[in-house]
Amino acid sequence: MADAAEQKARRAVRRAQSDFEREQEKLREARAKSRAKRRESFEQAQKAGLSLRDIGEEADMHWTRVREILREE
Repeated sequence: MADAAEQKARRAVRRAQSDFEREQEKLREARAKSRAKRRESFEQAQKAGLSLRDIGEEADMHWTRVREILREE
């Protein structure tokens, strides 16, 4: 009986870990897309004539952080 319970617990642990890893990958992908959209938006704002300070003010961040985001590859 304990052997069956042990096996069930082992399967549950493996399944939970697998689910966790899958969800973490989804979050990483979503974060990367979000960062790309933000950078693209900053680039478009700059092309439209906004300064780094203007963009920073709109995004509620320091202009030097805006510069860092625009320099990211």
